[in-house]
Amino acid sequence: MDNQAWYLRTSKLALALAIIRSKPADKSSREYTEHLALVVSGQESKWKSKVEALEAEVLQLRQKLLLSKICSGLFKSGDPSSQLQAQEPGSSESTLTVLEDSGCDLSHEQKTESSEMSQHFVGSCTPTPFPPLPIVKKHSATLENPLSSHMQFLQHLLELKNWTESENLKTDLSYFENNSSTVSDSVFQLLDGLITFYREPKFPFSNFCTEAVDTLARLISDCNLSNHILKKCSKKLEEFEKTLLQIILRNNHINRFQVQHYVAQSLVTLGSCNLLRKSIISQLLSEVNSFTDDLGTINQVQASYDVTRYENIFSFFWVLEQLLQKENEKGNMSSIGRDDLEIKKFLQKHDEAIFLLSDAFPLFTFYLWRLGILLDSIERETVESNSLP
Repeated sequence: MDNQAWYLRTSKLALALAIIRSKPADKSSREYTEHLALVVSGQESKWKSKVEALEAEVLQLRQKLLLSKICSGLFKSGDPSSQLQAQEPGSSESTLTVLEDSGCDLSHEQKTESSEMSQHFVGSCTPTPFPPLPIVKKHSATLENPLSSHMQFLQHLLELKNWTESENLKTDLSYFENNSSTVSDSVFQLLDGLITFYREPKFPFSNFCTEAVDTLARLISDCNLSNHILKKCSKKLEEFEKTLLQIILRNNHINRFQVQHYVAQSLVTLGSCNLLRKSIISQLLSEVNSFTDDLGTINQVQASYDVTRYENIFSFFWVLEQLLQKENEKGNMSSIGRDDLEIKKFLQKHDEAIFLLSDAFPLFTFYLWRLGILLDSIERETVESNSLP
């Protein structure tokens, strides 16, 4: 027996003897052991919540420090106040999305605009101390409040970075490299909170989550920041994408269509980032291919099919069309992967599936045909562009 195993057995024996000797007379050893376990676990959960709150506070202080360093770097390059005042402030909609009574009206798309940052930074990039970001305690706040501080930091970071890379404002971008963990940690926390929210969404939806998803897409589209973010957050991003897909596919509530459209719009926003579009399209096509195979089997044996899943798959078709149209505008099939297994599988079975299912499921096969047209169009555009001298 090695030393580690021997010490473990000795410690267990010593603990058992201590419990037996110290137990009250009116309790058995088992009851007293269970009581002690409850006391220890309760204390552990309290300490865990305190640690989480302190970690959140430390992260927000790191965020404030990074923004302060970047602002001080702007001063070394010259006074940016006049240039910042020349920037036209953006607008942000803070209205709430109200659910339609019917739940089936998908005609109104939510539009996400950039948050209004210019006025804030005219004041924050002056010699006065940088205004503190809100420090929010996790245990006493709603889900949206702690996330809003992370999103505010990331939006401020993007705005400052855009200005520092402009023609008139030059500063040392090593701050982004040296403090990449602050950025990636903030993205990780934002993703974690969004996953929690989307798993049990609250109604009516606020504009906050739409804005947060848009901020994520902009961050990952940034060539300087994306590498640091993806190193730490790639699995969390994949989990977030899968969460959005499952919300659409598994939702069986009667009044679900408005929710599905909202979530589908979030997928389209994520897919506006070239680095994320490939994985989203691949996951969507995987679900479409799987359901097409299931319908083929059902059609052969004349069995019943899952009507809810059938209805929900059309939201996937809508997202795929939006993303493939973006790809078609660029004429760059390589970014979504011409050799992607799910795309290959879809194109190989495309004509056969339409032929076999068109009588029983005409609307489904119509959307299959539309997707095939889009994929062929992208490939054709890519071949033509590559053949040009």
